[in-house]
Amino acid sequence: MRIPSISGFDPEAFQKYFKNTGWLMLGKILSLVVGIFIAKFLGPSNFGDLNFAIAFTAIIAAVGTLGLDSFIIREVLDQPGKRDEILGTAFWMRVTISIILVPASVLIYIFFRSLADQQGTELTLIIAFCASALFFKAFNIIDSYFQSQVRSKFVVLVQNICLIISSFIKISFVLLKLPLVYFAFALVIDGLMLAIGLVIIYHRENLHIRNWVFNSSRAKYLLSQSWPLILSAVMVTLYMQIDILMLKYFTGSTEAGIYSAAARISEAWYFIPIAIVTSVFPAIIHARKTDPKRYQKRLQNLYDLLVAISLPVALIVSLGAGTFIQLLYGEQFEGAGDMLSIHIWSGIFVFLGSASGQYLLAEGYTKISFYRTAIGAAANILLNLWLIPLYGGVGASIATLIAYFVTTFSILLFSKTRGQGVMVLKSLLLINLFSVVSARLKGE
Repeated sequence: MRIPSISGFDPEAFQKYFKNTGWLMLGKILSLVVGIFIAKFLGPSNFGDLNFAIAFTAIIAAVGTLGLDSFIIREVLDQPGKRDEILGTAFWMRVTISIILVPASVLIYIFFRSLADQQGTELTLIIAFCASALFFKAFNIIDSYFQSQVRSKFVVLVQNICLIISSFIKISFVLLKLPLVYFAFALVIDGLMLAIGLVIIYHRENLHIRNWVFNSSRAKYLLSQSWPLILSAVMVTLYMQIDILMLKYFTGSTEAGIYSAAARISEAWYFIPIAIVTSVFPAIIHARKTDPKRYQKRLQNLYDLLVAISLPVALIVSLGAGTFIQLLYGEQFEGAGDMLSIHIWSGIFVFLGSASGQYLLAEGYTKISFYRTAIGAAANILLNLWLIPLYGGVGASIATLIAYFVTTFSILLFSKTRGQGVMVLKSLLLINLFSVVSARLKGE
């Protein structure tokens, strides 16, 4: 079956780019199912504590990426002969910062816990496990390399194998009725398995990490270029995770757990824009070098496609949110339906933001990328401070939706990116889609 074109988007290219998306989708569905199974076993309060620990460490871990994941793709494409130097330098930079951040995460939590005059030895241990899992993310450098070669199918295969093993482990923990801390330890196992799998597939391609070399000059260059992306990563993680931290602080673990259940469903499909953008962007970057007009057209087609996918899903889920929550989680997560019906609309702006973010990277507008995410993070924090005390998880959902909207369209504030912002706005208003439909109805 041929996929109908959207604003000139090539159906054959679409089919080529998404050969592996089905497997990726199955993996995400399995992850969601296991997550629901765990949530129902732990209950809203313990589930809220687990997600609090994950969110807390994720914000600190954002520094550990050093903004290199996407930047490495561009570097390898521009200098393929320097592959081992680029990957080796980035890897050892990531390892070094992880060694610092793992204990720092625990110490920072203990410090803030003492300020709040709270006890929580078990939660401290949970955060220690969640932080330890972050060490293995240094091996995501291999994932970035395969993305640069448009060969992510190898990574998807490893991720799905690891996910299946991880699912059996976590389900076993549920059946054995093990305490909460074991589910945090499972995250360490997940990180270790994925790191081993990435190394194996890298070697199977006759590539060897022992050939990686660290170059101090390269490290200085990478940091000089990527530091805005480091700050951007922190800001992105902050406005994606801060709601759970603030919910726990203002309303307690139970409300944070109910909100986390809704957010899990709402965010379960966020892999789709990432899969689309990482698949098509090498071709878009190539067009930038050879045909600027075609480059702009491909960007517009990408924005149109992302809206055409995300808008119907948001509408369907929003209308059936209460039923979905009741069927999946049961009565103990009552209230998550209202949160989901609002939160799901954020996906439209996540989709568009993923594409426009890659545009900023391709054009070298890393500072604008940082300003954009900083604006979004500030908006989310301020809105959460206002709305969570009034409406709890529903308030957090509203804050998230507005923050994503503000982040996506903040590029309209900058003269260099205003034209791109207009293109994003046109796709959101379905201007191009309606134009295509109208033209075809007229037989043009």
